[in-house]
Amino acid sequence: MKHCLVVDNSRVIRKVACGILEQLHFVTLEAADTLSALDACRASMPDAILLDVPQQASLEFLRKLRREPDGDHPVVVLCTTENDVPKIEEAMSAGADDYVMKPFNRGVLADKFAQAGLI
Repeated sequence: MKHCLVVDNSRVIRKVACGILEQLHFVTLEAADTLSALDACRASMPDAILLDVPQQASLEFLRKLRREPDGDHPVVVLCTTENDVPKIEEAMSAGADDYVMKPFNRGVLADKFAQAGLI
């Protein structure tokens, strides 16, 4: 099974995302902030990361993640309410692979993870 780390400061968003991802046969892990997320990645690098953005801490997390051993491995999907194209582009340049807009649903996440070759 594939592993996905869900990083969001909202407990509700984390629970909803984990529920959907578990239906898609992912093993999930949650992190409430990027410091915890980086620690989780250092302990065991996931196959995918669903990352709340655009916070400056999220951009720093992406840059640090991509410098970690095997940090180029996880597919990082941004999860945002932000529709400011320059901010999304900045996050993509920092190392994200794709993004979804909140609110998301099972179909949207399934499509993104299928496009990434994880489903």
